[in-house]
Amino acid sequence: MSTTNFEFLDALQQIARDKGIAVETLLEALANALVAAYKRQPDAAEEAFVTIDSDSGEIRVYGQELDEDGNVVREWDDTPNDFGRIAAQAAKQVILQRIREAERDLKYEEYAGREGDIVTGIIQQSDNRYTLLDLGKVEALLPQAEQVPYERYDHAARLKAYIVEVRKTSKGPQIVVSRSHPGLIKRLFELEVPEISNGVVEIKACAREPGHRTKIAVWSNDPNVDPVGACVGARGARVRMVTNELRGEKVDIVPYADDPAEFVARALQPARVKEVRLDEETGTATVVVHDFQLSLAIGKEGQNARLAARLTGWRIDIKSETQLAEEESGVSPVDWAEGEWLRNASGEMVFQPAGGGVPVSMAEWAQGGGPEGLEAPAPEAPEGDAGAEPVTATPGAPADGSVEPDAAVAETTADAAVAETAADAAVAETAAEVADSADVAPDEAP
Repeated sequence: MSTTNFEFLDALQQIARDKGIAVETLLEALANALVAAYKRQPDAAEEAFVTIDSDSGEIRVYGQELDEDGNVVREWDDTPNDFGRIAAQAAKQVILQRIREAERDLKYEEYAGREGDIVTGIIQQSDNRYTLLDLGKVEALLPQAEQVPYERYDHAARLKAYIVEVRKTSKGPQIVVSRSHPGLIKRLFELEVPEISNGVVEIKACAREPGHRTKIAVWSNDPNVDPVGACVGARGARVRMVTNELRGEKVDIVPYADDPAEFVARALQPARVKEVRLDEETGTATVVVHDFQLSLAIGKEGQNARLAARLTGWRIDIKSETQLAEEESGVSPVDWAEGEWLRNASGEMVFQPAGGGVPVSMAEWAQGGGPEGLEAPAPEAPEGDAGAEPVTATPGAPADGSVEPDAAVAETTADAAVAETAADAAVAETAAEVADSADVAPDEAP
């Protein structure tokens, strides 16, 4: 016997439209439910299947007889007389369950291909373990491991997050998002910079310390487009929007370079690099900077150097010019400062660093052999130097050790004699005045 139910079919189609589920999916679920209901009937066939006409809603049950190999040997119409009522009662919960499953599948399919994308949600719940974001049809999970340290997540606040994983569970899709992933930076710049979204400008690399600082390397496929300027925007408007979304996290934008040495130098901005030496075997880049640029290149607690290393993929070793000169010569700045100029056995002036370093001649010093900033003093023979010839000076002789002619010596001697005679005359005059005063009698005194 067949069962025809247009009202039931109309209701089924209405549910399919409201829930966004295909009618065929609901009919298939209903057929499976009816088979289970049929087998609970007395004298039901061991094997059976149900057909539902999608135009009329007619339901039929067919019993089957199988051989030992599982092949159908006989098939007959075994639809119960009151199967319409049985179908309505037995299939209700099954259909509802199938609707819920179909909705979960649709939600999963909607987000399954969006890993690596950015979503905007409203914070619903936050505790020490995780934060829940309402994305509309589903909720996203923001675990503590994916949160930014010291970032607050206030209830009902809007928040952008990066999808890192979409899991399929019995309760529906579980979407895991992140606020600390470097991919969030790239997606935020895609939203703010049209040149990135249309492919003219590319973000080649990104290194991030969430909540503190980020470095990105950008490249332009159009020589007429400045990649750094495009990302910064007019008066910094574009990068400011990204920084605001990141709650004040600083973003450094550097131009990408194919040359590794040049890329390392750019990655250390805002420090100015003097030289980069690459060691391909160890993957180490030795960076030389001016002494006053050393702290800027390293950054606070080494942050600038760490981010540059992650951005470029090279292990970066930063040295100042003084440190490099010390390593190459084996002489420390203290040894240079405490050194002295001496004459060697050949009578040549050389600078001898303290601590037994290799002496530097005047010629080598003039060519940059000495430390920067230390000037060579006038070459004079130090006292007691075995290699220097002694110089005998006479009274009145010039300081440079040269000997005056005999006439000059005689003139100097005559001047000395005149001075001595004048002194004797002054002494005699003083003695006479004393004697006169001594001869005054007491009654003649005033």
